[in-house]
Amino acid sequence: MIDHVSLAVKNIPASAAFYDAILAPLGYHRIVDAPQSVAFGKRYPEIWLNQRANRSPTDENTGAHVCLRARSEDAVKAFHAAALAGGGKDDGGPGPRQAALTGYYAAFVLDLDGNKIEAATFPQTS
Repeated sequence: MIDHVSLAVKNIPASAAFYDAILAPLGYHRIVDAPQSVAFGKRYPEIWLNQRANRSPTDENTGAHVCLRARSEDAVKAFHAAALAGGGKDDGGPGPRQAALTGYYAAFVLDLDGNKIEAATFPQTS
């Protein structure tokens, strides 16, 4: 199990506001608010943003991305809409996908620094 993920961002106030909006539909809230770092989680810090003022945007084709679980298709849609409204870039709109083991519903966005973030919900199994 992964404990947390850290993402480098150029502008911590702008990125924190962006992540406030896109993570709320997924049940995350801001837990740590420091001058150079902000953390979001459900009960403890799971997603850290760390200011790197001199960084260049992430190349869209790095292949690296973070996938976060959503409770429903509506939460995936809200995540995607919030990202686009906040200046993020669409990298795969909400819709059904096929993984190696099961189908699922997801959306992909690039944040203000080019980090690829996905929200996904999986079918309930009996």
